[in-house]
Amino acid sequence: MAHEVRGPLNLPLGAENWLAQVHTGSGNMVEHFVHLACTAGGSGIITESLRRKRDAAERGVLAQSIQFDNRLRPGQREFHCNQEILATLKENAMSPLRSTWLLCMFLGTCFVATGSAAETSSPAAKLIISPNHRFIVRQDGSPFFYLGDTAWELFHRLNREEAERYLENRAQKGFTVIQAVALAELDGLNAPNAYGHRPLIDNDPTKPDVKDGPGNDYWDHVDYIVEQANARNLFIGFLPTWGDKWNKKWGVGGGSFTPESAAIYGEWLGRRYKDRSIIWILGGDRPVETDQHREIIRAMALGLTKGDGGAHLRTFHPPGGNGSSTWWHDADWLDFNMRQNGHAAEFTGRYDQTRADYDRTPIKPVLDGEPIYEDHPVSFDAKKFGHSIASDVRRPLYWDLFSGACGHTYGHHSVWQMYDPKRGQPINNPLLPWFEAIDQPGAGQMQHAKKLLLSRPFLSRIPDDSVIVTDSVPTSVPGAGRYRFVATRDNTGSYALVYAPIGRTFRVRMDRISGPKIKAWWFNPRSGDATSIGEFPNTGERAFTPPDAGEMTDWVLVLDDAAKNYPPPGTQP
Repeated sequence: MAHEVRGPLNLPLGAENWLAQVHTGSGNMVEHFVHLACTAGGSGIITESLRRKRDAAERGVLAQSIQFDNRLRPGQREFHCNQEILATLKENAMSPLRSTWLLCMFLGTCFVATGSAAETSSPAAKLIISPNHRFIVRQDGSPFFYLGDTAWELFHRLNREEAERYLENRAQKGFTVIQAVALAELDGLNAPNAYGHRPLIDNDPTKPDVKDGPGNDYWDHVDYIVEQANARNLFIGFLPTWGDKWNKKWGVGGGSFTPESAAIYGEWLGRRYKDRSIIWILGGDRPVETDQHREIIRAMALGLTKGDGGAHLRTFHPPGGNGSSTWWHDADWLDFNMRQNGHAAEFTGRYDQTRADYDRTPIKPVLDGEPIYEDHPVSFDAKKFGHSIASDVRRPLYWDLFSGACGHTYGHHSVWQMYDPKRGQPINNPLLPWFEAIDQPGAGQMQHAKKLLLSRPFLSRIPDDSVIVTDSVPTSVPGAGRYRFVATRDNTGSYALVYAPIGRTFRVRMDRISGPKIKAWWFNPRSGDATSIGEFPNTGERAFTPPDAGEMTDWVLVLDDAAKNYPPPGTQP
């Protein structure tokens, strides 16, 4: 006997994962289990994926998923129950008769899920701008560390199993935002997705190609991926369209956006995803060159807000070497600035612009939404500069963060395009397929910066290169190009961090840190390990030499007010 289960399920915040057995009325156990996977956002998702079956099997349980009505939309295999019902079910889970009755009573209260993703009542995690306008925070005021990955072709090129594999990998590596495009760059209007579906009727942005029933149109697939991401505590940095659809300039183009169609499309998207954990990212690697371009972006931004009721933050992804501030810094709809410092490997003239945006008024948070990717042709000229490696993506991570960024985005040259040798044309010579590239070392090293900064007071952090004593030869320290040192500290001086991209001795001003004694550490950006150096009196200047003297190996010097008793860098208090 197979049980058909429909409706939404909302587990209370902080509830543990558990399995509830389903029994027949006669008391015979049916070998089907309901896997209620709690997420930090409070939503539970029932899934048929082999991965979760495997995980349950490893716990010694014969795990099979409930068989779902094929008419159900894939992204709506969810249920809602209150905390009292959940507690009662858990209390009686080992009693076949009582659990059968209680589960049936619970299922009897579930409603049938219909309509779009936005029409289910699963609550979205809410992000807002911090009171000092420097950071993104959760609704309760706790820090949100934007650690993004560029998966531009995620919706367009991957099937559901591949998307789940990718999302699980990124969740395990500590990412918090996945940047993906609805109307994708690589001929996203005409080349169908993995299931043969296209997003628009006649490439008209006012006519999304939505069909009745589940799993049979492009937007059903987008719904599924968004919800799978949210289930793993990942926000989607959602680009409504790539920029060639409103400013062709280069690329395939299409879409023929006007201010009127942009407003309609934006409102439709806003309604559909208003109850999902997303961040709107307008633009898509194109400059605003005409009044028409400006009106299109503005109309789309206002349409999104009309559709979602202002539930989600909004920013703009600019072309290389630019920031959203170039066109939109004073716009009311722009909640934070995003830069594309681009695919160069030098601080000077590129990553130093993050600080320039930090210093703008009115104050808005800033982050680099597209720095150099791992395994990317450096400066788009592989014959001259070769391909980037993990250290090339680590340096911009710390340069940006220590220069005032509220977060950072990583990218890999194979992953953004979801390159698979079996399908699709490679763009600009990717070195390996996406499913191997997701485990390149740089991807796993991004989380160490997040853990480092969150192990110290985060919302009071400011950039301050004056911590570093300028050498008599300034191009040595603080340096230039790939060899630039940068520093950040707490605004009260309770700690300071200095990023040293190379093993060169440098000096710091100890009086930038509070307290009579300073506890010092070396933090390894490659492993996330911290090594205590000792305690020093807080007087004058002090020289420090990174552990790998003379080598092009990066380290972070951590200086704490000893009286604060902070934990080792990278560990939570």
